[in-house]
Amino acid sequence: MKNLVKALAIVAVIFFSVGAANAQQKLGHIDSRAILQAMPEVKTADESFATFRKAKLAELEAMDKERQTKIAAFQEKYKTLTEANQEVLGKELEGLNQEIQTMEQRISELDQKAQQDLTAKQEELYKPILAKAEVAIKAVSKEKGFAYVFDTAQQALVYFDGGEDITPLVKTKLGIK
Repeated sequence: MKNLVKALAIVAVIFFSVGAANAQQKLGHIDSRAILQAMPEVKTADESFATFRKAKLAELEAMDKERQTKIAAFQEKYKTLTEANQEVLGKELEGLNQEIQTMEQRISELDQKAQQDLTAKQEELYKPILAKAEVAIKAVSKEKGFAYVFDTAQQALVYFDGGEDITPLVKTKLGIK
């Protein structure tokens, strides 16, 4: 009986000390998407990225239009192909076909380059914004004594019950509403 009381006492001490340790760690959550959408820099970056993207698309469309013109010319010349003009027209058609294939290759290369340029531009525009938000999140977390802050927008946390949403505090820190 004495051992049972000692065991219960030890379990109670462990239980309460674990509870006290857990109570000392503050948990919070944040919606990074809401913060980023509220930042005016994101709107500016979105507009800049859209303009850059349109320019790349226009370049690709211009090359594709030129390719379509050459294909139409090839098809028209092919319609006039006869046995009598096969030798002369055949060489012309072969040359046009080669030009079309070269253009298709250039378009493919330009498309790959455009994708790389778009990725680089996106990183260039958004990296400083993300860094600014991250600094504000860390500052608020430290000021408020949070041990853990979960981002609900990234679905890094499947379930949360309670905690303190520090999204408004970070927005205030960034000077946005």
